[in-house]
Amino acid sequence: MKLSQLWTAPNQLTLLRMLFLPFIVISLVDGHYGTALILFVLAGMSDGLDGLLARRLHQQTLLGQYLDPIADKLLLSTLFLVLSILHKIPWKYTVLVFGRDIAILVTSAVLYTIAGLRNFSPSIFGKANTCAQIAAVFFVMLFEVYHVRTLWITRTVLLWATFIFTAISWVHYAFLIQTRLRGAHAAEARSGPNKQVA
Repeated sequence: MKLSQLWTAPNQLTLLRMLFLPFIVISLVDGHYGTALILFVLAGMSDGLDGLLARRLHQQTLLGQYLDPIADKLLLSTLFLVLSILHKIPWKYTVLVFGRDIAILVTSAVLYTIAGLRNFSPSIFGKANTCAQIAAVFFVMLFEVYHVRTLWITRTVLLWATFIFTAISWVHYAFLIQTRLRGAHAAEARSGPNKQVA
């Protein structure tokens, strides 16, 4: 992985998205939900823009494939945690979100170390989970700015959607791992006799 990949426009935008995080957290802790919401929207816009630039400028890099989801998870997981500490999101949602992400991270590291498995592309359930988390965080903060019952209902529905998609994507990921491991084991078994003959 070349260090020069870090200086491409899409990866610079991804790093910029990470820089939004401390200022969003500071705004939340200080009770400035309007400011936090604006910064969160700007971070989301940079997320869409870096993907667009990567395709338009043909600057899709291996570093970007790893850096982009890390930036997303760092942003969303931290905001779930902070908003739970501030009693704006019930802990059960945050615990499930963190549990899934930590389990996937540890499992991926172990599988890469032991079996050399890598490149677990996000599934449709994982993408739906990310969208639900983004929407949930947005409406949780928006409700703190405008205390309207419709927004409260929307935030509640989206938090439950996050809960459901997190659970489904976690189960799907476990199924995907089993499938990949069986495939790797079968490939190893097929190549075993060939190695002995050689």
